[in-house]
Amino acid sequence: MKRHNGFTMIELIFVIVVLGILAAIAIPRLAATRDDAQIAKGRSDIAAIRAAIVSERQGRLMQGQSSYISKLDQDVGTGEGVVLFDDNDSNTSNGSLLQYGITSASSNGHWMKTAAATYDYKVLNDATTFTYNSTTGSFGCTAGQHKCDLLTR
Repeated sequence: MKRHNGFTMIELIFVIVVLGILAAIAIPRLAATRDDAQIAKGRSDIAAIRAAIVSERQGRLMQGQSSYISKLDQDVGTGEGVVLFDDNDSNTSNGSLLQYGITSASSNGHWMKTAAATYDYKVLNDATTFTYNSTTGSFGCTAGQHKCDLLTR
């Protein structure tokens, strides 16, 4: 009698059950990791924007101007696919706020421009509004608003 080199039905079912258990454990952990990554990206973007505002101010002070930049980009619009934070007013020393702008999108982990000096960052399906104040040079959100504390701490 010839013996077949294959798996029995019980062995296959056992492997499928084990893979199902592993998937049930791994998928929620991966989703949490994605959310953490989007929060970290938001924090990094905010820090880069704030540092660029300060750097731009320092360049202006060297030229004898004490004002902050008037806007963070060239009125690029409010739709998706727009590059934000990459080109501010023409009185800057280098004509660019961030070396590489941030492309807007309405999904989690992305920025959208909502008004002249107002930007939303969407994380955990909730948009947090950030406002640029050209008088003080501040770029921030209202504490307690949506995920503001999570993104700025």
